[in-house]
Amino acid sequence: MRTEPIYALDARKQPRQARSQATVDAIFEATIQVLLAEGLPRLTTIRVAERAGVSVGTLYQYFPQKQALLFAVLQRHLERVAQTVEDAAHAMHGATLAQMVKTIVTAFVQIKTENLEESRALYAVAAELDSRDYVLGIKQRNRAALEAMLKTASDAQFDDIATVTFMFAGVLIGPIQVLLEGPPSADMLRMLPAQLESVCLGYLEREANPANRAKAS
Repeated sequence: MRTEPIYALDARKQPRQARSQATVDAIFEATIQVLLAEGLPRLTTIRVAERAGVSVGTLYQYFPQKQALLFAVLQRHLERVAQTVEDAAHAMHGATLAQMVKTIVTAFVQIKTENLEESRALYAVAAELDSRDYVLGIKQRNRAALEAMLKTASDAQFDDIATVTFMFAGVLIGPIQVLLEGPPSADMLRMLPAQLESVCLGYLEREANPANRAKAS
């Protein structure tokens, strides 16, 4: 487990040209490949550089140590997840609860399971780096996007929107974490979106303001 503060793991420099960005992208993809092929304990900057087709010196220009590289790869993944949730939530402003839940669940499950082995490997990386503060920030972004969306629901209002959003986000995340901790069956993966949609929508409909529910019906 890392001992450095999370801010110490920032990349040494940011790519500013297309060629530099391509190099960093190759390093990121090589890191994922080594993680999947060798596992986290055997990942080294030398192995990553060889897989990416760059020198170790080039890798160190961007990432001064293995932990910095791992954090950058984790950050890219979690930022993509957060952006997916934010985009889906923003697109659903003014929709019904059913439409909101279906869109959010579909987007979230897809981004987390489209490459399940990669997500599982990065789940282990997050634990290795003790990146709890950073992950907490991502969760807060997700909840903010979901809360802003729920406030605009066309057929529901909530007396305690903060608590409702907290629970909604928790229900979304919980089953995914279980999937990342162990290999799911094909049937479980196939049924997950519909099952998760049913649980989330049922909770939100129950918590909606009763007067508003009656009016909508």
